[in-house]
Amino acid sequence: MVNITLPIDDNIYLKMKKFSKIEWSEFVKKVIERRLMELENVKYEFFADEDILAENWLSKEDNEAWKNL
Repeated sequence: MVNITLPIDDNIYLKMKKFSKIEWSEFVKKVIERRLMELENVKYEFFADEDILAENWLSKEDNEAWKNL
């Protein structure tokens, strides 16, 4: 298994600490897995621009989960 390191702004980190029972590594891993599944299911006959694919990918549920952070 490969480990990655992500820079997190100090203010975001302080907010994350308020929810210390959440396993943030697992949360991020699941978000990445979900996004990859979405990308793999995209049907296209040309190479899509990664910037376009990266835009506005949060679902209603994602927005709800993030609004309190």
